Amino acid sequence: MSRMETDSLLTGSMNGAPGDYGSSSGTEDRGAPGSRRMSYSVAGQSCSVDSAPGDEELYLQQAVVFIEDAIQYRSINHRVDARSLRLYRWYYSRICQWGLGLTIAVLLLLAFVERPSSLSISSDPRFRSPAGQPPCGLTEGLEMLCLLIFSLDLAVKSYLIGWEEFRKSKWLIGYTAVLVFCGIDWVLSVSMVCDERLRVRRLLRPFFLLQNSSLMKKTLKCIKRTLPEIASVILLLALHLCLFTMIGMLLFAKSEDPKRNGEWELHFRDFSSSLTSLLVLLTTANNPDVMIPAYSLNRGYSIFFVSFSVIGTYCLMNLLTAIIYNQFRGYLLMSVQTSIIRRRLGIRAAFQILSCQGAERAAEEGVAVDVVLKVMSRVQMKSYYRTAITTEAQQYADVGYMDREQFRKIFDELDKDRIKEHPPLPEYNSPVLQRLQNVFSHYYVTILGNAVALANVVSICTVLVLNSDKSTAERDNYIMEIINMCFILYYLFEMGVKIFAFGWKGYLSYRNNIFDGILTILLLVLQITIYITYRLPYSQWDPSSHGLMSLWEMVRLINMLIVFRFLRIIPDIKLMALVASTLLDLLKNLRAFAGILLVVYYVFAVIGIWLFEGVIKPPPGMSAFSNSSMENISSNFSMECGTYEQLGYWPNNFDDFGASIILLYDVMIVNNWQAFMDAYSRYTTEWSKIYFVGWWLTSSVMWVNLFVALILENFIYRWDRSHSCSVTDVERIRYETSVQLMFREQIQEPTEEELICQLHQHPHLHLHW
Repeated sequence: MSRMETDSLLTGSMNGAPGDYGSSSGTEDRGAPGSRRMSYSVAGQSCSVDSAPGDEELYLQQAVVFIEDAIQYRSINHRVDARSLRLYRWYYSRICQWGLGLTIAVLLLLAFVERPSSLSISSDPRFRSPAGQPPCGLTEGLEMLCLLIFSLDLAVKSYLIGWEEFRKSKWLIGYTAVLVFCGIDWVLSVSMVCDERLRVRRLLRPFFLLQNSSLMKKTLKCIKRTLPEIASVILLLALHLCLFTMIGMLLFAKSEDPKRNGEWELHFRDFSSSLTSLLVLLTTANNPDVMIPAYSLNRGYSIFFVSFSVIGTYCLMNLLTAIIYNQFRGYLLMSVQTSIIRRRLGIRAAFQILSCQGAERAAEEGVAVDVVLKVMSRVQMKSYYRTAITTEAQQYADVGYMDREQFRKIFDELDKDRIKEHPPLPEYNSPVLQRLQNVFSHYYVTILGNAVALANVVSICTVLVLNSDKSTAERDNYIMEIINMCFILYYLFEMGVKIFAFGWKGYLSYRNNIFDGILTILLLVLQITIYITYRLPYSQWDPSSHGLMSLWEMVRLINMLIVFRFLRIIPDIKLMALVASTLLDLLKNLRAFAGILLVVYYVFAVIGIWLFEGVIKPPPGMSAFSNSSMENISSNFSMECGTYEQLGYWPNNFDDFGASIILLYDVMIVNNWQAFMDAYSRYTTEWSKIYFVGWWLTSSVMWVNLFVALILENFIYRWDRSHSCSVTDVERIRYETSVQLMFREQIQEPTEEELICQLHQHPHLHLHW
C-alpha cells in the first residue's frame, strides 16, 4: 500500500530494568527478559513484531495513553514501558491531580493565616481586634508537607520524561530551583523561631500554580512576547504625559495674585505632583476635580484638559488595549497551534502502535475495529465522547479495519458540540391523563410560571417599598407571609405537574427544573418551619425573636430565595441564556487567564506587605465612630477633603494579606485610586507611587482589558454558532468552547510529514529510516 511506503520505521525497545529504555542506536539485548522489537519494513510494506508474551497488552496500553494525551493536549514525549505507563496514568488520574491542586491551594492560602494574620473580623486599625496568630511551627509544618508533595511531583515528572527531556525543560529546572530555595528559606524561618519579618519564599509560591497548568505557561509566554509592543506604546504614553505636564506647569505657574493660584497649589506645584495629577486624569478618576480651579477662572483652560483626555484616554489607552490584544492573540494562536499538533500527534502515534501490534494483515489494511473498540473502552474520558467515538468506529465493522484517515476522523467527535437528548415522556393509558400530559408539558406552562414568578417579585418589591421606613417591630409580616404562601403553593403545583408530564428523569434532565425544584423545596421547608414556630397565622404575629430566627428574618430569607428563583427565566430567553452560559464557560475554560491575574495579585500583595505594613496609623484620639464628630480628633491632625483620612479609607491597608488583596482590587477599579497613592506617598516616600502605577498598568491597563477581550472572543464564538438556534436548542446543546476551539478556524492542520518527523524524534520510541 502507498500509505505504508511513506511511513517510517518505528521501533521501541525496553527491558525489565527500571530506567533502561534502549539506546539511540536502536540496538538491544534480544534475550533480555521483557525485551521486544517493533519494526516497520518499507520494502516489505508490512509491520512485523518480534514480541514476547504480553507485548500485545503493552501496545494496547501505549495506545490508550497516547489517546488520553491527545484528548488532554499533552505531550507524548514520555516513557512508554509498562511500569512507567501505569505510573503515568496514576499521576494524571483525577484523584492525583485534585490532590496536587489542593496542595497548591493550601500553600497559597497560608498567606491569610501567617504573620501578619488576616484572622480578624475587621481590617480597620481603629477598632481592629488583635488578629489570631497560629502557633509557631503550624504553618511551617503545613508548608513543609506541601513542599515534600511538590518534591515528589517533580521526581515523578522527571522520571516519566527522562533526563534528556528534563534538561530541555526550563520550567522543571525552575521548579527544582524554587523548591531548593524554599527549603533553605524554610530552614532559616524555623531556626529563627518564626520571628523573621521577610519570607522571600512567599513571593515564589505562585510559581507552583503556574507550573501545574500548561495553558497558564502558554499564556505567560504569550504575555512575555507581547511586552516589547506594549513597551513602545507605553513609551508614547509617557511622552504624552511629560509633554502635557510641562505645558501644564507653564500654564498654571504661580502668580502674584493668590486667588489665581488654586490650580498651581492643588495640582501643579512641582513636576511630581503635576505628573501624578495628569496620570490620574488619564484614568478619569479625578475628572473634573483637577480642572475646576482653572476652569472657574477662565473657560479656555478646559481646552488643555479636554485635549489631554481625548488624546491620552480615548486614543492612546484604547490603542494600547488593541495592541495588547492583537499581539497576544497572535502569540496565543501559535500556542494553540502547538496544542492541536499534540492532539494529532497523539492520535497518529496510537494508530502507528495499533497498526504494528503483531498482525501482518493489520499493518497492510489498517487498524482492526475490534482493537479500536477495546482501546476506547479503557481510555479515561467523558462517557458521551467515548460513546460518540465508539459509534463512529462501529460504522467500519463490516470492513473490519480502519485506515489512518478514518482513524483520525473518528476523533473529530472531540471537537463537536454535545447535544443532550431528554428522556422520552412517560406513557399513560388513560385518555384523560394523556390530555393532561399534553397540557402540562406545553411550553406555555413555563411561560405562565415565569409570569407568576415576576408577579411574586413585584409584590415583594411593593411591600418592601411600603415598609422601607418602618422598623422591624412596625412591619406587617402577616401580609407578606400570606402573599408568599400563595405563591409557594403555586410553585409546588407547577413542580408536581411537570414531574407528572415529563417523569422524574425527564424533569431532572432540564437544568432549570433542577434549580427551580431545589428552591421550591427550600421555600416549602421554610414555610412549614414558620407554621411550626409561630402556629397558625393571624394578623398580630409577634415579630420579636422566637427561637433561632425571628419571623422577619425567616420572611426575609424566603424573599431572598424567591428573588433568586426569578433567575429561572434566563434559560427561556435566548440572549440571556447565551450570556449566562458564556459566563459559566469562562469559569471552566478561561481559568488559566484568571489564574495569571491571581498570581499577579498574590505577588503584588506580598510586595505591598513588605513595603507598607503598618505605615499608616490613625491618630491616637480617633475612634471608629468619630467620622461625624471632629471633637475627638487631636488639634494637630487635620484632614483635607478627598484624602485617605477624610474619606475614611482606614480599612484599606497593607497590614495583612486579606486587606492587601482588597486594596489592590480598589486600585484596579481606578475609582479614587489617587487617594491611596497620595496617602502612601505622604506616609512613606514619593517613590511609593511607582508601586501603585506599576499595579495599575499590570492589572487595569493590560490584564483586565485582555480578559475582557477574551470574554468578547468567547461570546462571539458562541453567538456565531447559535444565532440560528431556537431557545430549546440553546438549552440542549453543550457548546465546546475551549481556547483551542475558539481559535480553531485560524489554525492549520499539521501535515503527515510533520507528524512523522516528530514521531521520529520521540525520545523513548526509537525510529529508524
